[in-house]
Amino acid sequence: MWKFLVIVLGVGWLLGQLIRYFLRSKLAKFAQHVNEVAREEQRAQRHASAPKDEVVVDFVPQRQKEKINKDIKGGEYVDYEEVKE
Repeated sequence: MWKFLVIVLGVGWLLGQLIRYFLRSKLAKFAQHVNEVAREEQRAQRHASAPKDEVVVDFVPQRQKEKINKDIKGGEYVDYEEVKE
């Protein structure tokens, strides 16, 4: 009788842990999906409200930002002469 009760409680606890794990992963995926949909709606709303002749930049890659910041630090002045042909 005691063995049966311990086994039932153990299996019940194990199933509870498994269900909790799968629910967390499914809820995390659902939350990520909801966030993506919200971002897409915001992007579409911005495009709809922006004037047609204006350039809108949605995304600038992180590498590109770092490269721009590294390259623009100033430099030497190079003297030049105009050549007329």
